[in-house]
Amino acid sequence: MQQADIVINNGTILTLDSKNSILENGFLCIRGDSIFKIGTGNPTSFKAEKIIDAGGGLILPGLVNCHTHAAMSLFRGLADDLPLMEWLNNYIFPAESKMDAEFVYTGTLLALAEMIMSGTTTFCDMYLFEDEVAKAARKAGVRCLVGEVLYDFPSPNYGSVEKGLEYTESLIQKWHNDPMVSIAVEPHSLFTCSPKLLTASNELALKYNVPLIIHVAETLTEVNEIKKKYGKTPVKHLDSLGLLGPYLIADHCVHLEAPDIKTMAAHGVKVVHNPESNMKLASGIAPVPEMLARGLTVGLGTDGCASNNNLDLFSEMDTAAKLHKVNMLDPTVMNSITVLRMATIQGARVLGLQDITGSLEVGKKADVIVIDTHKPHLTPMYNATSHLVYAARGSDVRHSIINGQPVMEDRKLLTLDLAEIIARAREKSIHVRSWLSF
Repeated sequence: MQQADIVINNGTILTLDSKNSILENGFLCIRGDSIFKIGTGNPTSFKAEKIIDAGGGLILPGLVNCHTHAAMSLFRGLADDLPLMEWLNNYIFPAESKMDAEFVYTGTLLALAEMIMSGTTTFCDMYLFEDEVAKAARKAGVRCLVGEVLYDFPSPNYGSVEKGLEYTESLIQKWHNDPMVSIAVEPHSLFTCSPKLLTASNELALKYNVPLIIHVAETLTEVNEIKKKYGKTPVKHLDSLGLLGPYLIADHCVHLEAPDIKTMAAHGVKVVHNPESNMKLASGIAPVPEMLARGLTVGLGTDGCASNNNLDLFSEMDTAAKLHKVNMLDPTVMNSITVLRMATIQGARVLGLQDITGSLEVGKKADVIVIDTHKPHLTPMYNATSHLVYAARGSDVRHSIINGQPVMEDRKLLTLDLAEIIARAREKSIHVRSWLSF
């Protein structure tokens, strides 16, 4: 009899492997931090310290949130129903200038609790005081790719512009080879970063072979500003600076021209689609079907809670699928398996983590969630993939395992004290009110 640390059984396994294999009455065995056996039937030949009964539910890879500003959970609902630039310049940037490390740590813990409880096991973050984000993720046991936001004005964290790259390099060195935390170089955008800063950021990413992440063509205002200033589209501007490549992760990409998409595909650029944030800020609809048709790798992100206002990737999947159907007047566009893969294996591929997570395969890290399907809105179930995209909610996630460690069982967080986090978050909201005088 073989020994396992955890066996999950009595469920339908959606592997999200290259064949989208689905195993009815499946089981999955975990030893250490990895998956070492997947099969069907009763795993009688395995002895496990812990057995998780999926109760006839769905077993699938943990979801991958490719773009967040986690600590902005403390700004949820702060300044809704405003244009992006007014929202940023009059509310978000002024509030962020007052933040400190403890504020970011608390906000990140709040975001992590929400993400774990809605099925996310890996996230990518761009924000301030990112060492605190990494520490919070490590405490929660959540896999992450994080990076300090860089821009052409002083930061409340590292100070002068010149110190930003030094801080990022120190993060890369500190978290090098950590099993759960990876670091990226993250200049904010083309309208907040000079060509000099963008080029220096690119050189640092190439030096350490880490991803380069930037907001690209999120609004028409941004596109028009870049065209006026440099005489090029944002993508052409990036290309002229030598920033396009398979290590570049471009967030949003709402306003792309056809030649831009072709150029990005030729360079292997990865893209993150954030439909709910783009809708809420009225930024527009990213040409995702066109990007997919060109062979671009596209993942899903929620963006921050100040512009979404949640971190539920199940909601994001539903929105992504329906938004493009109505936009193109074609119900076959963005079918459920395409969108589910964007939230799992394709998302992992965007972050460069496809060999580690994103699908349930022997040898990969055990990032697994179990969905409770004994719910009115999930009954009956003719097609599991369809249900996950169009009917399931984050609250249907019953169990979550990350890197072989249970982080939630029967909806109870195991690595975080939810009551304490909520209490601390409410205290921080008092500070936010005082900063903005309301």
